[in-house]
Amino acid sequence: MDTASDRPTRGRLILVTGGARSGKSTYAERLAAQLAEPSGGRVTYLATSQTYDEEMVQRVRAHQTSRPATWTTVECPIEVAAAVRAAGARAGAGGAAAAGTATEGSAPPVVLLDCVTLWVANLLFQDGALGGSEPPEGSYNYDKDLLPATEERAAAARVTAAVDALVRAVVETGAVLVAVTNEVGLGVVPEYPLARLYRDQLGWANQRLARDADGLYLLVSGYPLDVKALSAGPLAVAGGASSSRSGDQPSLPKEPQ
Repeated sequence: MDTASDRPTRGRLILVTGGARSGKSTYAERLAAQLAEPSGGRVTYLATSQTYDEEMVQRVRAHQTSRPATWTTVECPIEVAAAVRAAGARAGAGGAAAAGTATEGSAPPVVLLDCVTLWVANLLFQDGALGGSEPPEGSYNYDKDLLPATEERAAAARVTAAVDALVRAVVETGAVLVAVTNEVGLGVVPEYPLARLYRDQLGWANQRLARDADGLYLLVSGYPLDVKALSAGPLAVAGGASSSRSGDQPSLPKEPQ
């Protein structure tokens, strides 16, 4: 008989979303610090930004100086899943070395990913796709011509594969991942095809992560809303029929719709 102790550790995924300057990074950092208290405050911070101008250099520097000394920063613009696995391996090795035994029952590694928004952009331009990581003047990044369908499909496949790999890494390492992302689809439809592709792919990535997340928080002017707790609304009773069990939630689609 399968019992809770027989099942592998699934890890935890917490998604923190919101608009620009909504307070999502600050909230995610506080949450990660709280979750890391059992392990001495150790957090692995996965930074996905790439510095192409002075403004970005200053933003990165401000983030770096605000992190506690017990945090380890890992620059990973693309290989986020691999970085989560490495954090899990470091935590396991450190716990075994300290205890001299297996690490069963030890505190799971806490990983903070900031942010999914830039990660998806990096994936779109990976290996020079869609004009390269630094869009050259005169390419279709700056005009309204439709993007090649093959490039669009390849970009979507890269994002899907990377997000799926990240979720698997959390499950298989037992890590606690706090991931920060942006809501970019609440405004007008972008004018340029590349911007529309980015908006769509980030939206799909957010949906896939939210579907598997144990917690989902939307930051509004610095205040977090527990989205999953609020999601039990009229759709919880499909077709007007009563739910068969108290507290049942509507089934989510296998893929974002």
